[in-house]
Amino acid sequence: MIINISHIMKVVRAGWKNIYLHKLRSLLTALGIIFGVASVIAMLAIGEGASYEAREKIKELGSNNIIVKAIKPATTPGTQQVVMLPAYGLTPVDLRRIEIIPSVETVVPTWENKRDVWYLEKSISARIVGTLPEYLSVMSMQVSKGRFFNEVDNELIKPYVVIGSSIKNQLFPLEDAVGKNIRIGSNYFTIIGVAGEKSITSGVGFEAEDINFDVYMPITTQRIYYGEYTVGERTGTGIRAIEREWVKYHRLIIKVKDMQQIITTAAIVEDILKSNHKQQDYEILVPLQLLKQAEHTARIFNIVLGSIAAISLIVGGIGIMNIMLATVTERTREIGIRRALGAKRKDIIKQFLTEAVILSSIGGFIGILLGIGIPKVVTKLAGMTTILTPWAILLAFTISVAVGITFGIYPARKAAYLDPIQALRYE
Repeated sequence: MIINISHIMKVVRAGWKNIYLHKLRSLLTALGIIFGVASVIAMLAIGEGASYEAREKIKELGSNNIIVKAIKPATTPGTQQVVMLPAYGLTPVDLRRIEIIPSVETVVPTWENKRDVWYLEKSISARIVGTLPEYLSVMSMQVSKGRFFNEVDNELIKPYVVIGSSIKNQLFPLEDAVGKNIRIGSNYFTIIGVAGEKSITSGVGFEAEDINFDVYMPITTQRIYYGEYTVGERTGTGIRAIEREWVKYHRLIIKVKDMQQIITTAAIVEDILKSNHKQQDYEILVPLQLLKQAEHTARIFNIVLGSIAAISLIVGGIGIMNIMLATVTERTREIGIRRALGAKRKDIIKQFLTEAVILSSIGGFIGILLGIGIPKVVTKLAGMTTILTPWAILLAFTISVAVGITFGIYPARKAAYLDPIQALRYE
């Protein structure tokens, strides 16, 4: 089959000429396609950005990790001025039993408490995290300045701390934090490092909303300076009381040797904890499972958003069909003359179908430009992450052309099958 390029170009030029003669009408007709394509691209970009943020937050927890988190038991408000909670959460016995699981590479405990951190006259509320040196590698953390504490620091109970990036920015905006002394409560600690910025927020096993406000110290140092009590305020029945809780570890971060064994290991950990705890005072989080759930949710989210946006394209296609049917009526006499001069039905079909495709293609191209711009505006104004993917742009444009062909076929066939005699007599 030989393709006649010159003939195709003639058909395209004729179609473009007719569209150009009715510029405003053509633009209004293409608006449905323009907004449809733009909404498909923008929605998919926003959906992809949201799923990317969720995946990155979960990945930062470590794909090979299992996180066991202590859950504070519910308390009934009373009239006591001091409430002593029973011991709860994770214990050294849990730690030792989990460590001997063959698939477990290491277990890192943490003890956490909220306190004010002072430097000169400036202060900030932070979470104090007592942990082991392995926390750095297990949580895939980086130190942007200085160093993390090591085994020697832990054994010698050194008063060293590593601060989060947000604490550094607020307490030391114009100076180097490493080597400076900060006050936590009535005790002074030397900063030996600044942690790199991370984006983990609450909802994934962390009490703090932002771990960039964390202060890390050797767990032996934390035990000596702060013991195993956490003191907080409680209100109830008009009484303001002090609530003391006793907990050995707030979290156990378990690193598994092989990713394939994570689910099995999590089940073993749960069995161990059930046998050692009288109440459900713990929660097991598996980042790998959360990651799979996030990816599944992202796929559904993209399908839903794409389907909603595709409705605009269908509406745009209906608009093209409507205007093309009106064009057939307007050009009935022209069609009759062309048929009388020897034009075949397929020539009429090509002409009207070409016009429909040109309309949808122009609308698709403008829609792409608009669709690329919308995510940038959303990112700038709302601070949301948006990701433009080539496949989304290609998909939207392909659908726009397909809509032009689909909704242009009926008007084209109607024009082609007009009776030439009746068309010539049409006024």
